This record gives sequence, structure tokens and C-alpha cells, in this order.
Amino acid sequence: MTSAIATKVSTATQDVQPGDTVIRGACPHDCPDTCALLVTVRDGKAIRVAGNPDHPSTAGVLCTKVSRYTERTYSRDRLLTPMRRVGRKGEGRFEPVSWDVALDDIAAKLKAIAARDPQRILPYSYAGTMGWVQGEGMGSRLFHRLGASLLERTICSSPGTTGLLYTLGGAVGMDVEQFVNAKLILIWGSNPITSSVHFWAIAQEAKRRGAKLIAIDPHRTDTAQKCHEHIALMPGTDAALALGLMHLLIAEDRIDHDYVSRYTVGFAQLAERAAAWNPARTAAVCGITEEQVRSLARDYATIRPAAIRLNYGMQRVYGAGNAVRAVACLPALIGAWRDPAGGMLLSSSHMVPITPARHVQTQLLGTARPRSINMVEIGDALLAADPPIEAVVVYNSNPVAVAPESDKVIRGFAREDLFTVVLEHFQTDTADYADYLLPATTQLEHFDVHKAYGHWYVLANEPAIAPLGQARSNSDVFRDLARRMGFTEPALQASDEQIARDAMDWDSAAAGPDAYQRMIRDGWIKMAHPAAPYAQGGFPTPSGKCEFYSERLAREGQDPLPDWLPNRESRHANPTLAARYPLAMISPPARHFLNSSFVNVESLQATEREQRCELHPDDAAARGIADGDQVRVFNDRGSFVARARVSDRTRRDLVVAWGLWWHKLVPGARNVNAVTGQALTDMGRGPTFYDCLVEVERVG
Repeated sequence: MTSAIATKVSTATQDVQPGDTVIRGACPHDCPDTCALLVTVRDGKAIRVAGNPDHPSTAGVLCTKVSRYTERTYSRDRLLTPMRRVGRKGEGRFEPVSWDVALDDIAAKLKAIAARDPQRILPYSYAGTMGWVQGEGMGSRLFHRLGASLLERTICSSPGTTGLLYTLGGAVGMDVEQFVNAKLILIWGSNPITSSVHFWAIAQEAKRRGAKLIAIDPHRTDTAQKCHEHIALMPGTDAALALGLMHLLIAEDRIDHDYVSRYTVGFAQLAERAAAWNPARTAAVCGITEEQVRSLARDYATIRPAAIRLNYGMQRVYGAGNAVRAVACLPALIGAWRDPAGGMLLSSSHMVPITPARHVQTQLLGTARPRSINMVEIGDALLAADPPIEAVVVYNSNPVAVAPESDKVIRGFAREDLFTVVLEHFQTDTADYADYLLPATTQLEHFDVHKAYGHWYVLANEPAIAPLGQARSNSDVFRDLARRMGFTEPALQASDEQIARDAMDWDSAAAGPDAYQRMIRDGWIKMAHPAAPYAQGGFPTPSGKCEFYSERLAREGQDPLPDWLPNRESRHANPTLAARYPLAMISPPARHFLNSSFVNVESLQATEREQRCELHPDDAAARGIADGDQVRVFNDRGSFVARARVSDRTRRDLVVAWGLWWHKLVPGARNVNAVTGQALTDMGRGPTFYDCLVEVERVG
């Protein structure tokens, strides 16, 4: 597809030579920043990918990962030909075949299974690309028409989104660009130096202007080291800390009574719950000092404007939804929403007027009501679902590496009776188990449109180069499969542009007039929301207010108030297990990887060097572990091998193990998900990666 974007654009930041073309694009990866790209093309080859300096959020800067995008695109390991398995599952041995052979066989096998029971077919996808077109645009339409099992795509953000839904009405929040004017920024469950470099640039500018930065994180991350204060609470205790702050704000009468009375629901009930969380109890549960609790409450009450930047670190535990609910109550208590630079931001996804039913065409299901399978539980599902899963089509994901409880996932994908199709750029851990391996285009080779979850922009991505080899876009492959299956519905042959138009209400007030055309012309548009969107309430809840007390939760038989729910794997909830496995483990992303993407980029792999874990000196000494030793991290679910780093950046009783290596690239052929479990969160049915107890031992 071509458009006005595919023209020369001027920029002083690129070494553009006569005859070069610079194409506007958008970063497709699972990151809140969703950067605007400029791709320089010379003689049909992309020679540079850079951040667009004209885009206010990107400001010409890219992370280390995406700045290497040409290395990834032109990698010698890139899949460029359809392949058919010739070895045993998991061996990764394939032979090339034509697209016609591959798609004819895939269509025939899926039709045969669907004739018996379409629920025996499962799509498995997530955020390998976040685009509306190459993400779920055509794939979900095809699987809806088939009547395949529905996939609950919950592996990242669903607990927090659900918590926000019951409190603020959706994934809404302040404009990230306004953080620069805040005087207090709480960076809670986030390491933006690794996961959101553009927010970190904004926070640094706020710091230069006099803002105080406080990091709340179990680990003294690179970000925490550069903040004024670091509060190293235990994993899974964020709700306890938020309730402790509420206790002091209310007890010391530091709340905004006018805002609370006008724009909130349930203050009296919330105050009663918070009354039980005095500083002593809060400190004991969180593993911090009473003075840290008091100081944080004092700062939050007195330094204005106060802004909270949440991220997904707090959502990887059992009580994740309640934790986000508790934190989301804080800005309303002090009236922080009155100021454009006050409030909070976890996700801005619902600041964009998305139209999900029209996007994925749920009407194609007709009268079918297929079962739902949670992607977090894919290991159990492949081994024990009834009726059994007979076919799985994987795109935009690498479940063998990213899903929890790896041994079960691997056993499931190793089933010889499981027909597996994988659309991929590289031969990942999951690709090794495919019956057919289909080469997918990268972001430089196809059209897409992207909303962000960290800012208020929607961006267009134009193809900068022709597809390499025989690579084809996801949308093209699924359209072709639909034709071969005899499906004639117009929605299954919609163009990429039509899919993009279906994904959003382009005529809404937030988008403004001629929104789609302006986005194509300029490369992006920004949603038109007030600078302080909730200064006078107007939350998208049933009441229009911040709901401390949720009637919807009460009607569903759930606790209508936020509460602290201890980790299932903790001394609070399971002291017997904690005696056997006394160390809590979190597995945040390695700085140079993004989930399992970029792991095989040689320059980034060389920078990360090897799979590592970090222990406090006291915990290491008790186990005879020295810095640099190779160690085994294990529990009843499995084990993995890592290089130990001994450092007081990690608090006592905690192991920090960075992810997410491919299994086949590390000693022992297991990454951190060998020990994580498939249990789900309190809300949103999300994963509990950080609700994980382990033991560590030195190996030879």
C-alpha cells in the first residue's frame, strides 16, 4: 500500500543523500512509547531506522533495541521461505515448500478439524506487533468465522485494565507529556530506563525543573538509582502500601474534601477499610520502615502537582487488580486530577475511541459460542483441554518461551498429534515445534496503524521496502486462508486500509474531523482531550465519578473496595511453601530485550551476554554463592541456570532474574518461565509471574 506518507520528508537528524527516500513509520512493539519512526531507504534497502524528531513524544529518540531494527530485518537468520517439518517436534528441522502447498494443506487440515468441532482449533497471538492490521485485524476475523476456541489475551495488562475499569471506568489517565510539569512523580512498579525511555526523558526534565522522583520497586533498578528516593517493598505488597498511604491522608486530614464529595463514590467505606492500615502494619507487610510510609504520605499530600506513573510490575501477582484499584484511588483523595500535571497513568488505551467489535468482526461468530482458553494456561490447555486442542495457529507470539510453567508448555507443543502453524520472522523456540513455518513481514515491509498505551497519539506505518524473500504479511496470509476455505464474507477480504478504519471511531470528537486522512498525511494524530481530563470528574464509570466503592463489583459478588491480597506464594498465604522455597522471584525484562523479541539480534545478545540473576549478599552468603557463580534457580515446577550477581541493589529474600531469553540460547535450555506458574490474578485473569517462590543453589 502506498500513500502520501511514502514521500521524501525532511529531517536534519539523518544523513540523507540525494535519491534517498525517508518513510514515516511507527514502532510495532509492546512498549507504552509507540514511537514515530523515520526509515531511510537507499536503492530499495532500508539503511537506517530513527526516531522522528517532529513527533512530540518520540522527539527523535529510539531505544537501543529498535534503533537496531535494520539489523533485525536483514538478519541472516530471517525466515524467508515457507517451511514444512521433516524431523520430530522440537528438533527444528524443516524443508522449503511453496506457499500454495503450505496454504492448501493448512486450509484442508483446519477445515477437516472444524467439520468435527471447530473449538479444537486455537489461535495463539499477542503483541509481537501491536498494530490494528497485522495484530488481530484479519486473524481474529478468520478464527471467528471458523468458530475456533476464543483466546483470552491476558498475558500482560488485563489485571490492571480491569482494576482501572472498576475505579476510573477504563484504561484512562493523564497526558504523559504533562508529567514534565509535575513537582512529585511516583514511579511505581516501573523501570522506564528499560521499558519507557521517553517517559524517563520527561521525568528527567521534570527533575531538572525541581520535581522530586520516588521509585517504588522491590529492586533498586537503574531508574530507582537515579531517583531521589527508593522504597524497596516486597513483591505483591503494593496494595498494602497504597492503603497505608490512604490511612495517613485521611487520619491527618490531608484530603481534598471538595473533590472527594463532588467526584468520588464510597469515601466513607474506603476510610473504614484504610483505618486498619496504620504505619506499623503497612511497614510490616511491605518490608519497609514506618518512616518511609509516613514520609511518602507527607510528600504525596503536600507536593503539588503530584503524578503517579504506574507500570506492569505490580500486576504480575495474585492481588494485581486490587493493587491497581488501590493506587488509582489516591489521586482522587488529594484532588490531584485538578491539575494537568496531576493524577496518574498506567495505560491510555481507552483514551482512543476504539471499536473492537467492528475491528475483529465478532458477528462472524453467528450463533456459535465457542469456549475460551486463557493464554496464560496454554500448558494445561494443550495437555488436558476437553475436547482436546488438535490445531494451534501461532502468530505475533512465542508461547514456548513467554508462557509460564515451561515444561508443561513444551510437552504440549511436542504432541505429535497437534497440528501447529507458526507465522514468524525467526526460528524461535515455538517455531521448532511447528508443522508449517510461514515467513512473516517485519514492520518495514507492511502497512499498519497503531494506537499507544503510553500517550494519546495514533500513528500510521507505511511499508518502506518490499517484503524480503517470500515473506507475507499476517493479513495477507489470513485473507488467503479464508479464500482457500471457501469463506466469502466481505469482512474476510477487507483491505488493510479498511481494517484500520474499522478499528477506531475516526469521526469521534476525540479524533476530530478528517482524522484518518490527517493521520495518513502527517503520520500521526493526537486525541483531543482536555489537558486535565478529570478535573471536574467525568470519569467513564457508571456514576461518572472515581469509584472507591464499586457497585458493579458488589453485584458480581466481589469485594467492592480495594484490598491487599497476599501473594499465593508467600509467607503470609503459604508459610509451608515459603519454608521450602524462601526466596521471592521477579523476572523483569532485560534492558536490551523486549519480551522474547530482539533476543537473537547478535549485537543486543552480546550486550546482555548471558542469563543472569541477582541476590542480596546475605542471601548469597547463606547459600555459599559468590558473585559470578553459576547457579540453579528452582522450585517444584522446574529450574533454570543463570550467572549470579551478588548486590545490595536487590533486597533480602528476593531474587531478580532477567528475562526473556529463548530456551535454546541458554545453558540447560530453560529460561525464567521454567519456575513461574499458571495461576491467575484476582481480576482480569492475568498471569502471576512475580508470585513465585524459589530456592537457589550453586552449581559446578
